[in-house]
Order: sequence, then C-alpha cells, then structure tokens
Amino acid sequence: MVSLLKKIALKAYKILFQFVSILPRKQNLIIFESFLGKQYSCNPRAIYEYLKVHHPEYELIWSVDPRFEKGFIDKGIPFARRFSIKWLFLMSRARFWVTNSRMPLWIPKPKNTIYLQTWHGTPLKKLAGDMKEVLMPGTTTEQYKQNFFQETRNWDYLISPNRYSSEIFRRAFQFEKEMIESGYPRNDIFYKPERDAIAEQFKETHHLPKDKKIILYAPTWRDNQYYQVGKYKLDLHLDLDMLREELGDEYIVIMRMHYLVAENFDLSAFEGFAYDFSRHEDIQELYVISDVLITDYSSVFFDYANLKRPMIFFTYDLEEYKDDIRGFYFDFEEKAPGPLVETTEEVIEAVKALSDKKFSNEKMNDFYQRFCYLEDGHAAERVVKEVILKNSLLR
Repeated sequence: MVSLLKKIALKAYKILFQFVSILPRKQNLIIFESFLGKQYSCNPRAIYEYLKVHHPEYELIWSVDPRFEKGFIDKGIPFARRFSIKWLFLMSRARFWVTNSRMPLWIPKPKNTIYLQTWHGTPLKKLAGDMKEVLMPGTTTEQYKQNFFQETRNWDYLISPNRYSSEIFRRAFQFEKEMIESGYPRNDIFYKPERDAIAEQFKETHHLPKDKKIILYAPTWRDNQYYQVGKYKLDLHLDLDMLREELGDEYIVIMRMHYLVAENFDLSAFEGFAYDFSRHEDIQELYVISDVLITDYSSVFFDYANLKRPMIFFTYDLEEYKDDIRGFYFDFEEKAPGPLVETTEEVIEAVKALSDKKFSNEKMNDFYQRFCYLEDGHAAERVVKEVILKNSLLR
C-alpha cells in the first residue's frame, strides 16, 4: 500500500513539474546542485561565487538534500529543499541548471532550460560507456549505461578540465553537444593571491596545530564494496597507531572520505593527531592546508597537482582495482606523479623521504603540463561567459 502511494505521489509530482515547465522561463534564475544536493562545493560552488560577485542581476538558488541543509543555513546561502513543492516551481522555470552529478531520470528537463553539467573530476577510472562491467548495487551493466546515456541527452554543455578529459567524455558519455574546455572552476582557488590566507584562516577556525605539517588522506570508493545502493564501505587500511608513532612529532593526518562512503570513523583515540573532515563540504580547502596528499585512484590527485606538492599513492588493492573493479585510462603505475605503496610501513617510508629530500618530483612537471595546463584562476569566468552570458536574455 505504501509503495503504491509513493508511485502515485511521484506520478503526480512529475505531471505537476511538466505542467509548470510550460510557463515562461524566469530568465535570471539559476539553480545549482553539488553531489546530489549534499554539499556546497566543487565546480557549481566556484561558478556560483563568481556570479554572486560579478553578476548580481541573477537569482542564484541551491538545490539541497534536506539532511544537509544546515551547512547552507549557517552560510546564509539561498536554497530549496530537493523535491519539495518550492523546488519543483524553481527547477521547472529556471533558465539554467548547474550541477556536477546526474539528475534523477524521472525529472523532465524543460525545453527552454539550459543544463550545464560541470562533472567532478579528470578521469583515471573508466567511466560510463567505457566500463566493461558495472559492479554497483541496484543495477546491471546494460541498465547503468542506458540510464547514463539517457541523462546525457539532457546536457546542453559539459565542462572539461583538459583535452585528455574532453576526448574521454565525448566517448564515454556519448556527448555530442558543446564542450567547454576551460579548466575546472573549482581549481581557481589555487591561483588566488589570498590562497595562503585562506589556509591560515582554516587552520585557526578548526583549531589545527600550526607547528605541524598536514597529511591529507583522501581515498576513493570501491564499486563492489557496499551496504546498499549509494552507501559504500571502506576499510581503513592505514595503521594510525603506527603513523602517530613514526610521524606524530612532525605531522598530523586529516581524513576526507568520498561522499558515497558511509563509514563514520571513531578517531577519539587519536585526538590531536588524526582528524576526520569527511563531512567538510569543500575538499579544495583541505588541499590548500595540506603539505602532502595520500590517495589511491581518486581523481583528487589531478586537482592537487596544481599545487605541485608531494603525493603518495596508497594502492593496497591495485591489481584487483585496475583489472576487476574499474580499469584505468592510462598506465597509472608509470605516470602517477608520486610513489605507489602497499603498506603503512611503505607510506611512512615515503613520507620520511620528503624530510630527507629523497622524494623524486621528476614526473610532476610532465603530469602538470598534460592535465593542469588550462588552470589559471579564471575557469569560472570562462564558463560563465561561454554558457550563462551567451544564453542570457537579460541583455
């Protein structure tokens, strides 16, 4: 009975959405969403903040999952609860949608709405149509690819951080409309003159010791390790006791799990050494305070390369991941701009090599030239000019 009522409500909501979308567009209205309404972050945030400063003529509203609205309330950011009636009226009449992940397929895109898809990373792992087998729960390989293709038909523009990504996005997403090869707006922060001031303020606000260097641990999720649809497991393979014993005099560790990872790590035993920032919305702020990045196959290392700071790749399941779970677009072991290690002992050895000036940085420049060459602090400006201003009827 409950299931039937939900289906009826969904059908009614969709019909109302289609009806309202017939009404004229609100030409100055732009709706933003990041990671399914869970965060104020990433490329949508950078575009939003640029528009807020330089084009106040636009009405800027965020689409927010009600479970995560507190962060928006605290920051005074205008928002609508995802799938509420208010949200329906805003989404169905907005001139622009700006998001970094997929929208639900049952939401019909209005004919005269411009959908800007920013995506959220330079791809190392195989994407969408390029995936050999989809191991995520609640879908099959064929269904996943078909749903993805159906969604990309709605995209009017897609942002690309570099030429390498453009080629992959075209094929994997079967995207045939306009690609904006601009660099990533979210990386503009790395080129702002106030970057160091932002880092110092962050450390002060979050009471982080200023006499210690910071290691950021930011792994990705595993498609085949999950609790349920959209909630993934991650075992913490790093031995924090060993890290504290060997590195605690010089470093602290901040952890940032992927937004799909459901774990809540109890770090109370490591107070003053290990901090969980998984719920901190914008990882860009964690990049700028960090001296070293430890990651695995996450696209975070493409962004972090803009800082030209050391990276260590903790790839304890490399063979399984590259062969069975996802697969890579290039020879990761050959091209990764830092050492690949498999154990906590090797992580410690790699970190100590930084202090001993033994860390090799020879691959970094080649990596930077291939993936970060467009980044200059003006990507958000380029995107706004190419998409928002060119399609605006306000002028």
